[in-house]
Amino acid sequence: MPESALREAVVNAIAHRDYRSTANVQVYVFQDRVEIVTPGGLPAGMREQDLGSRSVPRNPLLFSMLYRMKLVEQIGSGIRRIHDACTEYGAEDPVIDVSAEWVTVTFPRSAANGTPHVTPHGTPHVTPHVERLISVLRGEMSRAEIMQKMELADRRHFRSTYLQPGLDAGLVEMTVPDSPRSRSQRYRLTSMGRQVQYSQEHSGDST
Repeated sequence: MPESALREAVVNAIAHRDYRSTANVQVYVFQDRVEIVTPGGLPAGMREQDLGSRSVPRNPLLFSMLYRMKLVEQIGSGIRRIHDACTEYGAEDPVIDVSAEWVTVTFPRSAANGTPHVTPHGTPHVTPHVERLISVLRGEMSRAEIMQKMELADRRHFRSTYLQPGLDAGLVEMTVPDSPRSRSQRYRLTSMGRQVQYSQEHSGDST
């Protein structure tokens, strides 16, 4: 994949992120893709279909500074520059996924087997959405309890963005797996999920 496109995506993430969020811009490198995750959805007045055709700068002062440093061009040119770089390189355009809380830009990587990198302890990298789910999951909790803890209201968004990816990654499991729609269904962390949670809680510890 073109280095210039990756650089542009990272600069865009820094320029357009929501700085009211305590989350960081995050870059995840997998064998089959690279994900650049920006805290905050689209700015007010922007729709997903507007990407690449118009822009509403969330941080105009920061954008102005980056412009003077020649790290960005005019407002709204980032998507076009990424597309042009990918076309010139002969690579696929990235996939842009927008939610209310994150914007994720995914660059496919060729000649890959689709298996994510694994840490020395055997724990796979997880998306920021699943990390957030893991951070609030304690013991056995219902879907409603988890959503309340995460301050989420959209059930479909919660399932597709948080819960299902956690289940698919083997980090979260159902207490009644034979009856997914059971009224007594609860969710809990697997042993691997508990490893991730432990790492989250002790990431700042000195060694």
